[in-house]
Amino acid sequence: MLGMLADVDEMPSAIVPGLIIGTILVLLARPLSVVVSSALAWALRLGWVNWRDQAFLSWAGLRGAIPIVLATIPWAAGVEGSKDLFNQVFVIVIVFTLLQGPTLPLTARVLGVSAPGEAHDLSVESAPLEELKADLLQVKVPPGSRLHGVEIFELRLPAGAQVTLVVRDGKSFVPASTTRIRADDQLLVVTTASCREQVERRLRAVSRSGKLAGWYGERGLE
Repeated sequence: MLGMLADVDEMPSAIVPGLIIGTILVLLARPLSVVVSSALAWALRLGWVNWRDQAFLSWAGLRGAIPIVLATIPWAAGVEGSKDLFNQVFVIVIVFTLLQGPTLPLTARVLGVSAPGEAHDLSVESAPLEELKADLLQVKVPPGSRLHGVEIFELRLPAGAQVTLVVRDGKSFVPASTTRIRADDQLLVVTTASCREQVERRLRAVSRSGKLAGWYGERGLE
């Protein structure tokens, strides 16, 4: 939308003045303003900005649509010469963004102000379990089940399975390995498709004969 305000026929006459003004801003005005601002912040006990950060701020500067928006204010007010000012600001923003923008990552590394170890946003998405070749089992612990009182680790589920959630008294929580199962609990078990049958047999066996089901020959068969 801002680009629609620019007249292409008027841009050639604004290129040279824009480049001159932009060079002065980059090499003189902007570094001076950063130093003065840093000194003011130090005087107000807001902290001191070290020279590396000052250098990066001076090189990065203000770019994008904001300077162009500000340049439209005198133009809208009908100030004399404001259209030339708008054209020059437009040239400065476009040219110096294209020239300086790609250099910012390298400048940050050279000055030592980048943070390569900084955490990045996580990519979180929901995926059907079928795509992951996994199954979600919902296990209701009935009254009288020998699962009551058994700790999660005592289930001895296969390596490809894990109790990921327990729903108890209308509230859900992620269990620890020492969480004791109670009657009327609902267990959510995530298991790989390949060991689902083994998980079901083990849960049935413990429900019938307790955590020592294997010693009693209980295999959880139908």
